[in-house]
Amino acid sequence: MVLSRRWSVFLVLVGVWTWVIWPRFAVAIWNDDRSFAAGGAPTSFLWVHALLIAASLVVGTTTGVLGVRGWRAARRNAG
Repeated sequence: MVLSRRWSVFLVLVGVWTWVIWPRFAVAIWNDDRSFAAGGAPTSFLWVHALLIAASLVVGTTTGVLGVRGWRAARRNAG
């Protein structure tokens, strides 16, 4: 299957959006009072959000890579 250029651009933008939003969210979670216990140990609040952030970055990266590959394939087939 070959993606159209429009869909490919959309997928790349989703990947970029993911890398713009989630690192900022990670900083907010890190600075949240609920992230660390009194002794400085990470809490389940931090671990759960870290897992969600990591999974989202993996999905966003994969989506962006698929968009780039789709763009290249569409360009190759058009020429």
